[in-house]
Amino acid sequence: MTRIIAGAARGLPLDVPGSGTRPTSDRVRESLFGALDSADAIDGARVLDLFAGSGALGLECASRGAASVDLVEKAGMAAKVATRNAAKVAQSGAVLARVHTVAAATYLKSAHTPWDLVFLDPPYDISDAELNAVLVLLAARLSEDATVIVERAKRSPAPDWHAAGLAAIREKTYGDTTLWWGQPA
Repeated sequence: MTRIIAGAARGLPLDVPGSGTRPTSDRVRESLFGALDSADAIDGARVLDLFAGSGALGLECASRGAASVDLVEKAGMAAKVATRNAAKVAQSGAVLARVHTVAAATYLKSAHTPWDLVFLDPPYDISDAELNAVLVLLAARLSEDATVIVERAKRSPAPDWHAAGLAAIREKTYGDTTLWWGQPA
């Protein structure tokens, strides 16, 4: 079961789509959010969760005081689950996350918000070229001191930060999952 770890909605269980998504494990989320909290990267941040699935990463930020949260998920059933989860988290006093049912690249082509914190947790079968194309689109929509976190299988290559005009700042592996951190160059 996926739950909100901390903040206004602490302990709130989140629904997870029946298939087609891969929720981030509790261990990875706890470590990730511990690092983000210690960097003071969440409170007041404008957050974007691409390939959102249930929305757990973005909604954790909403619970912890993010100023705004956008969840982007192209799969209709997963987007419906994320919408329900967003409403539940908002009832706890957190900001209501906006859910966009569209492909990540399509959303980024029309979005203008400068985000401070971005999560990309694409399906493991996404091509490196497709992920890197999303990073290129994203780079122009980041605040000056933004943090971008990509979650992929350990066997996947690191994102091509340089091609997107971004710089790698951190990498951490948890079992079969690796988190890559980047920022504007």
